[in-house]
Amino acid sequence: MKRLLLLVLATFACRAFADDRPNIVWISAEDHGPHLGCYGDSYATTPHLDAFAANSLIYTKASSNAPVCAPARTTIISGIYPPSLGAHNMRSRVPSPSYLKFFPVYLRDAGYYTTNQSKEDYNLETDDKGWHESSRTAHWKNRPDPQQPFFAVFNFTGTHESQIRNDNESPHHDPALAPIPPYHPDTPETRKDWAQYYDRLSKLDAYFQKRLDEIEAAGLADDTIVIFWSDHGSGMPRGKRYPGWSGLNVAMIAHVPEKYQHLAPSDYMPGGKSDRLVSFVDLAPTTLALAGIKIPDYYHGQAFLGPNLAPAPRYSFGFKGRMDERIDECRTVTDGRYVYIRNYYPHLPHGQYLWYQQQTPTTSKWYQLFKDGKLNAVQSAFWQAHPAEELFDLANDPHETVNLAKNPAHQQTLTKLRAEMAAHQNRTRDLSFIPEPMLRKPTLAGVSPAEFFSNYFEPNSNRLELGNDSVSKYWRFANLLSAAPEAVKAALPEAIDATNDDEACVAVVASELVALHARDAEIRKQALETLVSYARYPENELILSLQAGVALDHAHQAGIELPESAKQLVADHESIPGWAKSYRPRLLERFQE
Repeated sequence: MKRLLLLVLATFACRAFADDRPNIVWISAEDHGPHLGCYGDSYATTPHLDAFAANSLIYTKASSNAPVCAPARTTIISGIYPPSLGAHNMRSRVPSPSYLKFFPVYLRDAGYYTTNQSKEDYNLETDDKGWHESSRTAHWKNRPDPQQPFFAVFNFTGTHESQIRNDNESPHHDPALAPIPPYHPDTPETRKDWAQYYDRLSKLDAYFQKRLDEIEAAGLADDTIVIFWSDHGSGMPRGKRYPGWSGLNVAMIAHVPEKYQHLAPSDYMPGGKSDRLVSFVDLAPTTLALAGIKIPDYYHGQAFLGPNLAPAPRYSFGFKGRMDERIDECRTVTDGRYVYIRNYYPHLPHGQYLWYQQQTPTTSKWYQLFKDGKLNAVQSAFWQAHPAEELFDLANDPHETVNLAKNPAHQQTLTKLRAEMAAHQNRTRDLSFIPEPMLRKPTLAGVSPAEFFSNYFEPNSNRLELGNDSVSKYWRFANLLSAAPEAVKAALPEAIDATNDDEACVAVVASELVALHARDAEIRKQALETLVSYARYPENELILSLQAGVALDHAHQAGIELPESAKQLVADHESIPGWAKSYRPRLLERFQE
């Protein structure tokens, strides 16, 4: 009897505690920026989201940290900047370090019912993601105890980039009235795609209200904190995948009911706007704070809702790694007005040729017009090599079209943001300087890159120690790809020797440099054959084979004749993982035409 009484009391105590904790619901949508009526967009038709915002707090300077879904969602689930985990490249699928728990694990272990409907797309592999259920039917309604607090995520995919390409059965927005950014050419394709994009936002609006109605119908509106966010910039080209503000800036709206106003920030008011810098790395600590759970010490972000808020951060950081089949590496920092972009491959354009992105009519038309020489300077910039540093003033140039990095009047701002970026990379142990083929070695062995490469950092410091190793050799030749002709000429003998380097990714980048710049036909041919040998798969690791294939494509696009062996590379192979099935075949098509 005594035992039964204790059980009843324990159950009552648990429910009493549960009743004091808020339910938390996230409603997210893919591939769109703050193109909503509540953000001042007069072309948008989003009445339900606008009404929600009128009773909530709008964050005007929210960012996704990454301009594409998998790295962005990796940031969210981990509470850590993915470059610190070697998980910043698109669909890189790396093991989680031993110390890391996905944040839903903390919620579940604290008694929350956790559901996700249904996109995950994390770059991190782990045995426990923390979800009671993650599927197309996952729902907070499925919890076994109606008194149990819940954390539920609903992801709307109807705004995805791919949906811009589909005909809309009920078009609503007039293409003739579509707002065209200055970097896009004003063509019928561009207008139709922008109108279609806004049509999809209207579909999101209806979906959003359906989720709110479910909470209301269950009588839980007063007990539920709702956060709406979009997962990165628009699916239109130079939105998604672009490391500037048009790729990182997202919609984020938070509603805290009266019952939980003690968890709201001091500037919270219905219909209010906050210019606090918030980003996806802050979502995990914020959600744990709302649930009364201690925030792990290893998190990089800060809570922007909940008790005892930290002061607003002065800067927000972004990153970009490999996009699909194309290597890239960019870092971004903003103070809310100025955006600084550091491009580590300045010889490559922001608009690298990505087969998947080219399926959007605007993209393919824009690219063709560029090749035909029919664009102005602003419209051409996306397809051209960009400088190592870019600086934009969002107050006077919201579309990021005027690079101020060399403007004498802005050198103080440039220096400050450059220093903040370097400090951030050291503080967070950014692994991006380690080429992805090297990061893949521990990954394929089931070891976290963050743990494997921990000895690459200076003792008692977070600074990456390159030394005289393969990493420093790789970047020497990578930097020469954008160097002046005299510097390339002086380095060619060293590059020729490095085409036989024991580290394959060093041999690949050195071979590309030689293939593009060697005057001796036989030396060039040998470099191209080296690239062909590394482009073979499955003889070589997949990402390495892609990098060698991209180097061959660069040579092909430069008008260099490729050897017959390049045209005989086999595209399909059953061992290519599903996330990369299209990468290799589409890449080889580019230089085997």
